[in-house]
Amino acid sequence: MIRQIGVDSAYALSSLPIAIASFVVVGTLLCLGVSLLAFVIGLPVLVGMLYAARVFADLERLRIPAVLRVARIRPEYAQAPPGSSFFRRLAVQLTQIQSWLDGIHSVLVLVPAIFVFSVVVTWWSTAVAGTLYWTYDWALPRGPHDQQLHELLGLPDTRGTRLLFYSAIGLFFALTLPIVTRGCALMQAWFSRGMLTGVAEIRGRITSLEQQRRAAVSAEATALRRLERDIHDGPQQRLVRLAMELSRAEQQLDRDPEAVRETLTEALAQTRETLDELRALSRGIAPPILVDRGLPSALAALAGRCTVPVDLAVDPALGRLDPAVEQAAYFVVAEALTNVAKHSAATETWLTVAAVDGRLGIVIADDGVGGAQLSKGHGLAGLVDRVQAAGGTLTVTSPAGGPTEIRAELPC
Repeated sequence: MIRQIGVDSAYALSSLPIAIASFVVVGTLLCLGVSLLAFVIGLPVLVGMLYAARVFADLERLRIPAVLRVARIRPEYAQAPPGSSFFRRLAVQLTQIQSWLDGIHSVLVLVPAIFVFSVVVTWWSTAVAGTLYWTYDWALPRGPHDQQLHELLGLPDTRGTRLLFYSAIGLFFALTLPIVTRGCALMQAWFSRGMLTGVAEIRGRITSLEQQRRAAVSAEATALRRLERDIHDGPQQRLVRLAMELSRAEQQLDRDPEAVRETLTEALAQTRETLDELRALSRGIAPPILVDRGLPSALAALAGRCTVPVDLAVDPALGRLDPAVEQAAYFVVAEALTNVAKHSAATETWLTVAAVDGRLGIVIADDGVGGAQLSKGHGLAGLVDRVQAAGGTLTVTSPAGGPTEIRAELPC
């Protein structure tokens, strides 16, 4: 808490001199540029004002993260293509919304900065002066007609009364100092963040949503192509063979009853195998155990079917999650374990699943030969799109010779 008081106080107290500097520099250039707009020279002056505002804005963006405890965000400023004309370069700078927001912030930030500076200085000075009043009470001059605050409130003018009264005031301001400095710093920081990074955050969010949408479309298309291929190569071929077996049994019905029996036996076996393949395909789409009993039970079933021993550790507090998150997590684990069984030559696998700070973390590690990749043509292709579609991230660490570690994080 002491460190945060120092950070908030330093931020609040340093805001005023920076705000005065930005107000003077940017305000002067703005007035000069506007007054010279009738002449061509006014445009480059305004561009210079925008560049100066950008310097102060970048300085504020460096100071905000310590107060708000967020990552630094800096907008992308457009640049004129190489070889552009002088007026083209001016137009690119003058038409950027964020540049003008930087300029407006440089001028308007003086208002909250004055308020925040005044409140923080008042609280610090009163807290220090009040709590240390007992050290300098004896040195204060008192004339016969002087009246102090405690006297105006009707309290007797004795040394004990003064010490108790002013120490109590100092103690109150000292106890409320963390709240006041934090509130003032947050007010100043949120004002700056809204003007200096708000547009960039919205654009970043839009870009992220567009990437998630593209990833979802890609993952869905890949899943449909895979399902179509699996159905064509598996159950469809078996059903064709089953139809041929039944047709042959129909032809043999009158002349060779024993052969019919054998043909029907083979057809029944084909039916069972077809049902098994259809069940396997349905598990890849939406396994009943995942829908009915949740992710931990579904992962336990996956671990039990894997040909490589799996050491499974699932957070016991993990409950039911959003269906899209559960399906994405199931898909990641299923693909990873399939890749382990087919390509890793591993002797053991470790699967850890836990929810921390609103994120579902999945770690699949094995002691195999490594070399796993997310590129097309490899066993893990398609995982990135599926994870991004759910708003998560995926990393694979698999040097040649092993071991392999796959980490996925999904919002939950």
